[in-house]
Order: sequence, then C-alpha cells, then structure tokens
Amino acid sequence: MNKLTIIGNLTRDPELRTTSAGVSVCDFTVAVNRRQRRDAQNGQPEADFFRVSAWRERGELCAKYLAKGRKVCVIGPVSVRTYTGNDGTTRASLEVTADEVEFLSSRNDGEAAGSYAAPAAPEAPSADSQAAGFTAVETDELPF
Repeated sequence: MNKLTIIGNLTRDPELRTTSAGVSVCDFTVAVNRRQRRDAQNGQPEADFFRVSAWRERGELCAKYLAKGRKVCVIGPVSVRTYTGNDGTTRASLEVTADEVEFLSSRNDGEAAGSYAAPAAPEAPSADSQAAGFTAVETDELPF
C-alpha cells in the first residue's frame, strides 16, 4: 500500500492549469518540518518538501482557498521523480497525488492557524425571550 499523510505549509501560491483534455490540475509544494531537528547555522527546523498535484474539483478548491503559508494536510500516494539540476547533479523530487486535502489554516489571514475563539457567555433571560414564547424558569424549580 502506498499512502502518505503530510501536514505542512505551502511554500508558494498554488498554480491551477487545465490539461489538453480539459481536466483541471492544481500544483503546489508543501514544506513539512522535521521534529526536533534544527539547522545548525540559523536554528530553523529542517524541512522536507513535497510537490502535490490535486486533480479536478479538488484541484479547483485548492486553487481557490489555499495560498502561500497556509497549513494543509494532504493524503495520497507518493512517487519519486529524478531529474538533472542546472548544475549537472542528479536530484530527486517527492511527488504526492492528493486523494484528500484538508485545509487547516483559517481563511482570514489575520488569524493564527488553528486558533479558536470561545463563544460568548450566555446572557440572562430577558423580556424579549418571554415575548418569543419562552418562559423563564428558576433553577430552584428544576427536579434535578
């Protein structure tokens, strides 16, 4: 079975294109930080980079709602593609075909990813609630 789950941040804005057959495909790159490993020079976490392709409606949604820096979870099969770099060295690229994509960052850029605002405390019953067909009940009258 070849199924990979990654959680990371987009390194650039997604690119949506259409194949000659009219099928939409969205390409983006996800950086996944390694746990407890830091780059000795600048103290930044080491990261692995995965190229992701999302097809059809999933790709269109990714292009619409994702942007550079957003946190995302991607699940799908992974493959390795080798190529020759500009300097003549052989390099490898990890590529994931997205079966599932979960948007983990909020749509509002001002909010931190994964932040949660607690709901406001309930207010005491008012005369408006009685007018709407509700009757205020004292807690002493409850049987439990």
